[in-house]
Amino acid sequence: MKKLLDTTKMGNMTLKNRFISAAIGDFTGEGLINERIIEKYETLAKGGVGTIITGFTLVDEAEKSFPILSIYEDSFIENFKKLTDKIHSHGANFISQLVYIGSYVMGDVGDREILGPSAVANPNTNVIPKEMNISEIKAVQQKFAEAALRAKKSGFDGIEIHAAHGFLLNQFITPYYNRRNDIYGGSIENRVRMLLETYSAIREAVGPEYPIWVKVNSIEGFEGGLTLEDCLYTCKELTKLGVNAIEVSGNFMSLSSNKGIYFKEEAAAIAKENNVAVIVTGGNRNFEEMEKLLSSTRIEYFGMARPFISEPDLINKYEKEHITQTKCVSCNQCANPSNGFRCVLNK
Repeated sequence: MKKLLDTTKMGNMTLKNRFISAAIGDFTGEGLINERIIEKYETLAKGGVGTIITGFTLVDEAEKSFPILSIYEDSFIENFKKLTDKIHSHGANFISQLVYIGSYVMGDVGDREILGPSAVANPNTNVIPKEMNISEIKAVQQKFAEAALRAKKSGFDGIEIHAAHGFLLNQFITPYYNRRNDIYGGSIENRVRMLLETYSAIREAVGPEYPIWVKVNSIEGFEGGLTLEDCLYTCKELTKLGVNAIEVSGNFMSLSSNKGIYFKEEAAAIAKENNVAVIVTGGNRNFEEMEKLLSSTRIEYFGMARPFISEPDLINKYEKEHITQTKCVSCNQCANPSNGFRCVLNK
């Protein structure tokens, strides 16, 4: 019988348990690792989690006004090496999550040109991007490939393509954002082309054995959002290309903590149809519920983000004290800068 603390293999990567620390944005000046970020990830690694995904990390210098981690040039490699060495010393895997923000921008972007699949106002920011031409599409794909190779040189165990939560690659798949009439718009076969070509460009850059994961939205819950059928098609095509893992997420901000695991039905459907490791992220608060899902579906891994903010040693506590419930109640106060991005339950 499968257990949450099982040691497993995913391709050439060994995972000491089935827990994944899902990505949370790391806000930092000039895109650099600082002591606060090093402490955050080292504390997580000491706390027992098997695999850690970084906060989303910029692949293009054009977006550097967004104050998060960056890996758009070789000068970042040495900085990241110090961090990956520390994480590996505690027996955890480390995955670099790569992102292109697009029109989901926050803060002042000045006169910079914002790119998107179509010139459609972003409902979260009211930004209307420029519709990307083919050369701009190819350039962004190459930015992802170059960033992935830097991540490999930095000592990361793999990369994750962020194609969820309203960022650029997600926008190409979503009908609301994508109103194009060329080979990148219209049918789901065309809308997913941007993501699939980005994956292929990365694979060519990093080689056949290096792990590539993709984070997808399973459902979006707004008019013009992608459907589960869109997601199933996307995952099927990614599996054909050889993706190593698919992390299933969605529009979690509208969901409450008492729903349980947010996207379990969608993740189970994806896992059933595809011979690939599936991670379900969102609402993982009860260990008994996770273990039940593990034994009754083909879902293999469980991503948590906010629970590790309140309890970075959560997995050690689960292993040693056999707790059944996380302290986190999904109140989102850890996302409030006035709280210092810390759990209010720890004050």
